[in-house]
Amino acid sequence: MRGNKDIPDCMLFFHLLQTLFWIFVIPALAGVIYSIKTGRRFLEYVQEHTCVDPDDPEPGDQDLPFVTLIVPVKGKESGLLQNLRSLADLDYPDYELVISCCSLEDPALEVVRMVLNDRSRIVISNEPAADVSEKIHNLMAAVEAAQPRSAVFVFADSDGQVPANWLRKLVAPLKDQSLGAVTTYRWYFPEDGGFWPLLRSVWDSVIVTSMNISDKSFAWGGGMAIRRDVFESVRVTSYWRGSVSDDLRLTDAVRDSGLGIRFLPEAMVATTSQCTRNEFLGWAKRQLVIVKRYRFRLWLAGYISHLIYCGAQVLCLLQILQGNLLGLGTLILILLPGMAMGSTRCYASMLIFPDREDWFEHYGWIYFWMNPIATWIWMYTFVRSRFTNRINWRGRVYDLNSKIPMQCVNSSKSKTE
Repeated sequence: MRGNKDIPDCMLFFHLLQTLFWIFVIPALAGVIYSIKTGRRFLEYVQEHTCVDPDDPEPGDQDLPFVTLIVPVKGKESGLLQNLRSLADLDYPDYELVISCCSLEDPALEVVRMVLNDRSRIVISNEPAADVSEKIHNLMAAVEAAQPRSAVFVFADSDGQVPANWLRKLVAPLKDQSLGAVTTYRWYFPEDGGFWPLLRSVWDSVIVTSMNISDKSFAWGGGMAIRRDVFESVRVTSYWRGSVSDDLRLTDAVRDSGLGIRFLPEAMVATTSQCTRNEFLGWAKRQLVIVKRYRFRLWLAGYISHLIYCGAQVLCLLQILQGNLLGLGTLILILLPGMAMGSTRCYASMLIFPDREDWFEHYGWIYFWMNPIATWIWMYTFVRSRFTNRINWRGRVYDLNSKIPMQCVNSSKSKTE
């Protein structure tokens, strides 16, 4: 025996691939098992919240406090009129809709004025300071303008549509004094289909199953409710200053006070907007850059898990090219449960949005068949977010790595992402 030096280079390469194969495949399969358990728990949680007991009465009007519903706007966007109308005509006994905007010249106000009624109004916040994002600046101006009798603040985004009973569902759980906030999430329903809008729906649907079902969720800015006394006592506005993320910083304020945040699947918001490839990829990267800035450990865990999962797929393909059927069997074991999880999320969403049955009949297949593509888009956007700390958000460029810790630079030439 002459030792390993006489082993051909191709054999060394083969043994290296075999070693890497198991190093990547074992944790990838463990991640698949964990994902299946998480998906089952999420589906059970949705079923529990969407199966209404006829003997369980709705909260009476006398049990519902006065609410200030705050919606920041900027620019005309697809479906803005329908979205704002759904928020202006809610079945709730006593609330005000405050629509906040930076400038009287903003084209969104042309649409806003079409939905104004006796319980809605516009607040002009003017140009934000350099140490706060435009959205947070609008939110703080609206909070300042809330009526003194307002007992609950509810925050919503301008790109979502909600049913008439949405506010009732979101506010009712706040009677539980152990809760600091109540939140929900969105589901994308691109009504005109299209590859990139549908892929965005599949990509984003993964996030909803990560919502904690034990009152330890993160708040989502497109639908979150908080009692006014809690908002003030946990000093949310102090957390907002110097920040670009309204919801993650509100989450920090509530958690630091020892209060819970409950996720309500039955109050999820429908978003129907379309997008191009660049709009989707830019938007997805922005989400992950923000998570990296404010939840680095979560971002790192997601980055590493996707490196392992996608790396395992590549190594399986190399095994298949070598004629090893083990690679094919393992690839199926890695991909199929993830595709099935996509179908599970789709089924859960069908329970939440029974009025969208026709859409699911037409496009429900995407959550199974497009799931592998969405996984690689996650990998791509993780890599992109790794090498930047700047985001482009509705015409402004924010540097999330500055000492402030956030600087804002007007960017008239940059496209909205």
